[in-house]
Amino acid sequence: MSTLEADVGGLAPAWTGAHRWKRIRHFVGSHPLFVIGLTVFLVIVVAALAAPWIATHDPLAIKFSEKLQAPSAEHYLGTDSMGRDIFSRVLYGARTSLMVGVVVVGLAIGIGLPMGLLAAYFGGRIDTTMMRIADVFLAFPPLLLPIAITAAIGAGLFHAMVALAISWFPWYARIMRSSVLRVKSELYVSAARAMGVNHTNVMIRHAVPNALTPVVVQGSLDFGYVILAAASLSFIGIGAQPPDIEWGLMAAAERAKFLDFPWTVLCPGLAIFVTVLAVNLVGDGIRDLLDPKHQEFK
Repeated sequence: MSTLEADVGGLAPAWTGAHRWKRIRHFVGSHPLFVIGLTVFLVIVVAALAAPWIATHDPLAIKFSEKLQAPSAEHYLGTDSMGRDIFSRVLYGARTSLMVGVVVVGLAIGIGLPMGLLAAYFGGRIDTTMMRIADVFLAFPPLLLPIAITAAIGAGLFHAMVALAISWFPWYARIMRSSVLRVKSELYVSAARAMGVNHTNVMIRHAVPNALTPVVVQGSLDFGYVILAAASLSFIGIGAQPPDIEWGLMAAAERAKFLDFPWTVLCPGLAIFVTVLAVNLVGDGIRDLLDPKHQEFK
């Protein structure tokens, strides 16, 4: 590959494999909270994937004879008002919450990324139209729009995920637009155009790869907030519905018994807290890792 082709490729000078790993080791050693958050998050992911083998009971099995039992050797986190094992339900609830985070962030990026890309690259009326559409959605408070959408199309986990994605995508459209506007002014983009590269290839091969970093960072930070928002919708009755197993729904079902049987609400609540905290620590670490100000390490 010639020097000109390398420049047109739009990629920063590549690190050698040794340098890359040296930088990663340096970063990990200087960011203990990132390591802690990543470790906890990976444990949650593994526990969710292995739930059928780790769970001690059927999470849907109702046994009124064992209802509201305190944590014990038989039921590690106690039982709820229907005698269902809370430990097993928390494990399966992790599956739901992680799936919601992946689906919502993925959908939001899938909608917002092409909007921001087209708006920044072509400008003019396309830019104005795309951004005014985004502004309409941004005018609503973060949770009010999902509540309104689910009220219109019906409650349920799938509808809640769609509603959250619709309320989140404008942020990614804005971020992508800003990044592509910066990339458009780079020499390699101008060189690609001068060489006759068509718009589609310029966008896919040059604009998108070099504008993705802020989107990746924002997605990693939003993952935890999406889980929390989904739990909030379930808590007020318009998110996940029985027999779905979801942490917010678990807390909502037992909230009236919180003072007398606190473990019924504390366990799913702590699961939400720990997961969101771990994801946020990971997101902060990814932001620092990809921040140009941290790339002076040699």
